[in-house]
Amino acid sequence: MIEIERPTAICVAPNGGRLTKADHPSLPLGPADLARTARECLDAGACLIHVHVRDRDGRHVLDGSAYRDVIDAIGYAVGNEMIIQVTSESLGRYTPQEQIAVIKETRPESVSLALREFVPTEAYETEFASFLSWLQAEAIVPQIVLYDVDEMARLDGYLRRGLIPWNQVPVLFVLGRYTAAQRSDPADLLPFLEGSKPRFAHWSVCAFGAREAACVTAAALLGGHVRVGFENNRQLANGALADSNADLVAGVSRSLLGLGLRRANAADLRDAWQEL
Repeated sequence: MIEIERPTAICVAPNGGRLTKADHPSLPLGPADLARTARECLDAGACLIHVHVRDRDGRHVLDGSAYRDVIDAIGYAVGNEMIIQVTSESLGRYTPQEQIAVIKETRPESVSLALREFVPTEAYETEFASFLSWLQAEAIVPQIVLYDVDEMARLDGYLRRGLIPWNQVPVLFVLGRYTAAQRSDPADLLPFLEGSKPRFAHWSVCAFGAREAACVTAAALLGGHVRVGFENNRQLANGALADSNADLVAGVSRSLLGLGLRRANAADLRDAWQEL
């Protein structure tokens, strides 16, 4: 049954780790750009921002000092009205130990963790469980990134074995990451929600390409939360190039409100996380 009364959280992922200004001239990279984007996206309906930072050469970097600069700038722009989630994505540059170290240095409110990066083999399970226990003790909320149903089953197994120190943990289903041309379709969500698969109480969806809005709207109607933004898509639902991340947020926000759903604010999302 669809839980219509539960508000839907809209996350914006404004930059990613691979894109450049050649991909979009308004791609936000530095603290000032990300702070302005956060303010615009908050006004458009987002309550969570997922950020990457770059080094002086524009390369993806995991760096505590750079993260703190961005967190401070965004906090100055939006106060506590928007939750800041940093990425731990390695992009092939960092080991799990290095990923853990930068998050311990940064101490963000939330962090995304790709299961396949942190637990590439069984040998990493104990270290991952220890890191999650540290996150819980520090009141840092993780979001586990899942690319396929096999990873869902693996995470469910960790929960059953007591390796996850919460009753439930937020997850992000990534649609279409390994499809042709990375163009997602709402049907890509179906394997994650098939009746025999594990259920997660707090799940979100992101998608690639011009059908991003259709994918996340379908997810919201089925009880999920949503993530949009330049990291995965620069097109509006009609195929036109978006002027800004806020345009993508606003388009999805209008769709959700038009379908009778309610948008979550940061306080709503923090309350939901308290129930995990």
